[in-house]
Amino acid sequence: MQFLNAIPLSLQTVLLLVASNVFMTFAWYGHLKNLATAPWYTAALVSWGIALFEYLLQVPGNRIGFQQAGFTLAQLKILQEIITLSIFVPFAMVYMNEPFKLDYVWAGLCMVGAVYFIFRTA
Repeated sequence: MQFLNAIPLSLQTVLLLVASNVFMTFAWYGHLKNLATAPWYTAALVSWGIALFEYLLQVPGNRIGFQQAGFTLAQLKILQEIITLSIFVPFAMVYMNEPFKLDYVWAGLCMVGAVYFIFRTA
């Protein structure tokens, strides 16, 4: 694991949160496509199993970000929301075959504003 020392802590945080969000997006929404005819409790158990991997990445990502990389709690939250949107849009379009919506652009621009306000030095 020596190669991890070469990766800046802030980048480790982002990479772990990106990977965790991929798992969480599939846990939350993948069952709508793959388990559409299964009982809800089957979908819930499968989703819970997928979410376990999300937590195994998200918890260390947030800990590294907060304790070592110097992110504030609010910065971690906004970072997670940016990552969520950047994972969700391709997931919705490619995996779930949803059409592109201009609302994705507007939501992204709102997130740019959120990033500005949460990461600026007051």
